Amino acid sequence: MNPSEQLRFNYPYQQHLTNLTLQGKRPATIDAYSRAVRRVAAYFDCCPDNLTTQDLKAYLDQLIASHSWSTVKLDRNDLQFFYRHVLNKEWQWLNIVKPPQSKTLPDILTVPEVASVINHTRQLRYQVFFLTLYSMGLRLGEGISLQVCDIDSARMQVHIRNAKGGKDRFVPLPTRTLTALRFYWQTHRHPTLLFPGKDAKPDSVMDKGGVQKALKRVLCDCNIAKSISPHNLHHSFATHLLEQGVDLRSVQTLLGHNSLNTTARYTRLTHIARLNTHDAINQLANGLCLSWECES
Repeated sequence: MNPSEQLRFNYPYQQHLTNLTLQGKRPATIDAYSRAVRRVAAYFDCCPDNLTTQDLKAYLDQLIASHSWSTVKLDRNDLQFFYRHVLNKEWQWLNIVKPPQSKTLPDILTVPEVASVINHTRQLRYQVFFLTLYSMGLRLGEGISLQVCDIDSARMQVHIRNAKGGKDRFVPLPTRTLTALRFYWQTHRHPTLLFPGKDAKPDSVMDKGGVQKALKRVLCDCNIAKSISPHNLHHSFATHLLEQGVDLRSVQTLLGHNSLNTTARYTRLTHIARLNTHDAINQLANGLCLSWECES
């Protein structure tokens, strides 16, 4: 994009960011929506305010060929927002871009596989992090954002702040996980963060990319061929609790889902008798056969 065109693009782009903020969109949503506008601008190498219907159809057509349907849906929604609220235009035809309905289930690690992943992880920071994600059912972003003040060892619970949808929640803290967190914290003694980044910046958290690479490497070492990301530890936690007899509503609360249908869609329901949620989570963590143990 030449300098004059870039200058012409900057104003509507900043207006787009402002409108997203004024509508109360979450930072992650603003980041994704702004990325979509930058992507279409980069594709045409111009400000996307005068694109024709055919231009946008061609763009989305190539996007379908090169990206996931979730990205296509995101870009479609962002373009609608951009044209409606920044350019004051309507593009009704964008409604024809409809991702196919899918009801896929995520791959789930067994309890022995989770233990194997933790045991074979090469660095303590990632070992403790994987245990933390799994034993409390956390998302990747929730785990790396944990702070020392979030740990309530008196009540044996953790305060998950500003999670998906801007909601807070409390989750039970297994004794084994508390011991591991204390042991790991002694290695860095960061005043606020449980999982600080490697650089010297005081507010830098553990790198997401580093976590994903570490998990990919250990899965290979363990000869686990399933499609597993850090988020699958979240799924595995939910499935294993259900298999232990924890009721679906309790699992929904632990995971921070708005809808019970979301919880039921990707977990395997069982008919085992219900257990106390806190006891079940501790049993889950204690059931891991780990070759490493941390001393408090």
